[in-house]
Amino acid sequence: MFEIKINTDTNFKSIISIAKEVWPIAYGSILSNEQLDYMMEMMYSIPLLQEQVNDNKHHFIVATLDNLDIGLASYELNYTNLPICKIHKLYVLTAFQKKGFGEQLIQFIEEVSKKNNHLSITLNVNRNNNAQYFYKKLGFSIDKEEDIDIGNGYLMEDYVMQKML
Repeated sequence: MFEIKINTDTNFKSIISIAKEVWPIAYGSILSNEQLDYMMEMMYSIPLLQEQVNDNKHHFIVATLDNLDIGLASYELNYTNLPICKIHKLYVLTAFQKKGFGEQLIQFIEEVSKKNNHLSITLNVNRNNNAQYFYKKLGFSIDKEEDIDIGNGYLMEDYVMQKML
């Protein structure tokens, strides 16, 4: 049985485990191993994830199939104090991709966004990541390009994508 549930694990074991499996596959041909390691530590340390939740900014959800955690997402309501939802993370284990689970995670976030009277959903995706085509299929369009300095000489070279609700 498939379900989407709110993450309640303050150690984020499933979140980190899914990210560790998906990241090298999704970004291995785009980023150096050094940058991958740097970004994983920067974005998926337990204290940082706990801080994001404690600040009431990030809401983490986990997709589960037959009691196996297969995907995750994190989103922020009222992004930049506007009626916009920002998807910060969205990953599905490789073996479960292209089966509709990522789309169901986004539909869950869309429903929450609509209930909160948001006008749109936004997200960033690396300009060389094929996930951009998945987002386009779901109604997102490229709003702009954005280069984000994340320290240590690394840049996130992203598209900012948006979907109107």
